Amino acid sequence: MCGICGIVNLDPSEPVSPVLVRSMTQMLAHRGPDDAGYFVEDNIGLGHRRLSIIDLSGGKQPIFNEDRSVVVIFNGEIYNYADLTSDLVACGHKFRTRSDTEAIVHSYEQYGDDCVAKLRGMFAFAIWDRKRKRLLLVRDRLGIKPVYFHLGSRFLCFASEIKALLEIPGVPREVDTEALDLYLSLRYVPGPRTMFKDIFKLQPGHHLVLDHTGARTQKYWDIAYSPPCLRLSNQHREEFAHLLDESVRLRLIAEVPLGVFLSGGLDSSAILALMSQARRGERIKTFSVGYQTSNKEEERSNELPYARMAAAKFGAEHHEFTLSPTDCRDFLPQLVWLLDEPLADPTCIPLFFLSQLARKHVTVVLSGEGADEILAGYGIYKRMLQLERLYRHFPSLVTAVAPRLACLTKGEAAHGYLLQAGLPLEARYRGVCRGFRPSLKRKLLGERSPCQSNGQLDDLFFSYFNAVPDASPLDRMLYVESKTWLPDDLLMKADKMTMANALELRVPFLDHKLVEFVSALPVEFKIRHGRGKFLLRETMNGIVPQAIIKRPKKGFPIPTAPWLRRQLRDFTREVLLSEDSACRLYMDPTVLREIVQEHEKESPDRHQEIWVLLVFEFWHKLFIERRINYGARQSQQAAEMNCA
Repeated sequence: MCGICGIVNLDPSEPVSPVLVRSMTQMLAHRGPDDAGYFVEDNIGLGHRRLSIIDLSGGKQPIFNEDRSVVVIFNGEIYNYADLTSDLVACGHKFRTRSDTEAIVHSYEQYGDDCVAKLRGMFAFAIWDRKRKRLLLVRDRLGIKPVYFHLGSRFLCFASEIKALLEIPGVPREVDTEALDLYLSLRYVPGPRTMFKDIFKLQPGHHLVLDHTGARTQKYWDIAYSPPCLRLSNQHREEFAHLLDESVRLRLIAEVPLGVFLSGGLDSSAILALMSQARRGERIKTFSVGYQTSNKEEERSNELPYARMAAAKFGAEHHEFTLSPTDCRDFLPQLVWLLDEPLADPTCIPLFFLSQLARKHVTVVLSGEGADEILAGYGIYKRMLQLERLYRHFPSLVTAVAPRLACLTKGEAAHGYLLQAGLPLEARYRGVCRGFRPSLKRKLLGERSPCQSNGQLDDLFFSYFNAVPDASPLDRMLYVESKTWLPDDLLMKADKMTMANALELRVPFLDHKLVEFVSALPVEFKIRHGRGKFLLRETMNGIVPQAIIKRPKKGFPIPTAPWLRRQLRDFTREVLLSEDSACRLYMDPTVLREIVQEHEKESPDRHQEIWVLLVFEFWHKLFIERRINYGARQSQQAAEMNCA
């Protein structure tokens, strides 16, 4: 696992500064504390920071082909690299290392841009073809590893993190106000946008090519929903179990210690179970997080008892970290710096400290990310399908009655569901992660709002729904998640928080062969009797404790609602309501105060909205105003700490 960056001047006669490439690369030091490598030639510069996982002594990057006409820098892991290497050797290619990186450069020689179809893993890589003066920039199918880029009038630049791009004079530090509007609605910025104007994410399953004709992006992979079989069968159960087991075993390939993030839920417990089977006789290291609690409301967030149950079942060497409200308050500026752009998911904080704990014992961890998105693990899917059945059978009745019932409902969530009941699925469903509701967002932004409706949000979600019009309603929702929430929230925080600690995270549920298999299964394999992940529960029955199989979905929850109301009350007021608050530049100060006061009075609960605002506030101070000084020094300190 590593960090990559590069710059190509569009004028071939304009050389790239080696000092600039080193400066960009240094900003990624925390991602790869083991080594640094550079390639600078004429109008191209590439930088690489390495976290050594495979071929510890020989995998230094950049790596070249035999005649040095092709060079690659790579972030990620190719799990089938051994088989791929054998095939390429049979085709006449000569390898100088045992690394998975070299398999990429020879695959490009052999297959051209189609080389990506041969790769099984998580990856972001850049290939410079020296003869053709051509750049190929690739992001993996599901978006496990991030790639950002900026295309200006004079140069194209890219990096694993935005902060490396900001080292380049000419890359703008401006707020994209339309991205801000989307962020307030979703708590993250959906790709390809970022919160920075003119800085973009390379989308999952896409590559970017830059040559003498210009720059262009193209999709090379997507999830296809074929007509599902009509009946469940043992063959499907066996194939799923085989693919999941194979995926876990592939992700145990490493020359460094491995462990598991253990939440106490079904997904991570299943990973631990399969890992224990694959490494019989070895005590697997597991890592969990809990919270300092003072009342029952806070205690509900603690999942440590279930994590301990799973660890005991499989004889794991278990480690725990306890998070306090003070940890959240003190860490928030650093969190936002590490994230690059606003991502208002409070679970980033426990994930960071969990990664910090794990890094003391291992270099690679496996986790259960992705299971909910491919196997329908969230409760919202059940609710949306119930509304969909009502809407399809009684559209006129639902359209007429639902708004009236909403007026009689006090709970804000229930009120929102009833208002949406009379809408088709494409207009109703906006993902598992929500921030400000449209009415409150319009009130908050007022005349500052770039759009007084939810137009761009609707356009975004309609485009994904329309891409799979013939899929089942459930699969259409899962497809939307795979394009928005999964890469832009879940996987983004996983990458940034683990790599901040020089820890590699591997996600077996997002092996593309497993995803392709599950996408073609009937809905009944995903949701049955109102519960998601049916096939996984069936597979783990008799292996994972029943108490874990039957318990509802939680993840790594964090008690932000009571903490913001009590322990972090003064902190929230000081940050958001001060005269020099950045939020006041974009939002109505009166409405800001109302939101804070409403949460303090517990009517209604506004902890999600407040967290969205806090994260944006610190991001603006760090990256736009530069009032808080984080920079290369902090990245270097992180790298030195991880090496120690």
